[in-house]
Amino acid sequence: MASETTAGGPATDDQAARPRAAVISNPTKQGIDALRAAVERAEERQGFAPSLWIDTLEDDPGKGMALEALEAGVDLVIAAGGDGTVRSVAAGLSGSGVPMGIVPLGTGNLFARNIDVPVNDPDDAVVLAFSGADRTVDVLVADVVRPSGAQESHTSLVMAGIGIDAAMISNTNPELKKRVGWLAYVDAGLRSLPASQPFRIAFRMDAGRHHRSRVSSILVANLGYLPGNIELVPDAEIDDGRLDVVRLQPRNLFGWLFVWRTVAWENRVLRKSAFGRQLMDLTGGDRHRAVAYSRGRSVEIDIDGEPQEFEIDGDEFGEIVSAHFRVDPAALTIRVPR
Repeated sequence: MASETTAGGPATDDQAARPRAAVISNPTKQGIDALRAAVERAEERQGFAPSLWIDTLEDDPGKGMALEALEAGVDLVIAAGGDGTVRSVAAGLSGSGVPMGIVPLGTGNLFARNIDVPVNDPDDAVVLAFSGADRTVDVLVADVVRPSGAQESHTSLVMAGIGIDAAMISNTNPELKKRVGWLAYVDAGLRSLPASQPFRIAFRMDAGRHHRSRVSSILVANLGYLPGNIELVPDAEIDDGRLDVVRLQPRNLFGWLFVWRTVAWENRVLRKSAFGRQLMDLTGGDRHRAVAYSRGRSVEIDIDGEPQEFEIDGDEFGEIVSAHFRVDPAALTIRVPR
């Protein structure tokens, strides 16, 4: 599974004394040859030994490879691929203290966009991975239950969702996504919205009192920005030890206009100032709103009725009947711009 890049056999004493990176890459992505060349240049500039290269597999997009890299004793792990690769590598590195660099090779690149990693210049992303600053960030852990009763645990770096957002991702045309990137989600959203049906949930924050709500979607966020620089969760911080829960609960198609107003105007303008927040409080705050926000360290969600579609960081994960999200504070070290 792993391939050594050191020519001529075992590493020399000089190479053993230098720091070493592991590059975990999705071999199906374009640009791998150019990536190797960029990594070799960065190794030379930063005084690193030749990197350990590990390919992801169809049934393991990165977690097992990250564990393999840790066993090899590397000083840096670089995840080169899309959101699925980055998320899976992060799951393997969580709690290790070994920094993770990111070279975006996908279409959404949600996590990279949120932390200012260059998404259109792999060479710059490689330089950042080798020479950027280390930052510890939170990770979300989602324990979900399938309709069959099977239980699974997943890692989320940006945002997970249940309902129409997940259905939209499930309905995204893969060929269109290859051509236009994240704009393909807009097409899927326009097709999913008319057929969407609100559903009822019971949820509670931090093991507190249960609440019931009728929603079109419920999202659990570690970060606030979506593609297109859309700020969905203005208070979300990647290192605050909290998760943010967003309930989209429009009563009809007209109510989606209020959702858009909240995202496009209130989040950008009113919530950014003390006066704006006071004005929102005077006019009802989040009560009876199309978009409602909650914050905490954990949230339990039980779906009433039919199972609902589930997504993590822009990838579909099928249907679930319940989910328990918790934040793992400062679990991951990432390379970010200085």
